[in-house]
Amino acid sequence: MTGVQTLAGGCHCGAVRYEAEADLGQTMACNCSHCEKKGFILTFTPVEKFRLLAGEEKLAEYRFNKHAITHRFCTACGVQAFAIGVAPDGKPMAAINVRCVDGVDLAALKPQKFDGRSL
Repeated sequence: MTGVQTLAGGCHCGAVRYEAEADLGQTMACNCSHCEKKGFILTFTPVEKFRLLAGEEKLAEYRFNKHAITHRFCTACGVQAFAIGVAPDGKPMAAINVRCVDGVDLAALKPQKFDGRSL
């Protein structure tokens, strides 16, 4: 499950769908108040490797703390399948909620722990 591959995913109701080129061998579990409450497992990809295929009209956004990340969620089912932000190197990136990727064996992942609570 390592190496860059094309991932397909979306929200619970199916209104929001995306494709992204990302590496499921590089996942992260953050303990910030937002990620921890929602149970996110994340992988990241440059924004140009992320393609929203459907559901732009169904998306709303949530921002908190420094308002640096645009957390996008489906207004029909409430699921946040991805977010858009800026990587530490300043480049735009997409954060993919791996729990929303089709066909992923979550038990096979080994997410790195990230201490977002301390930021």
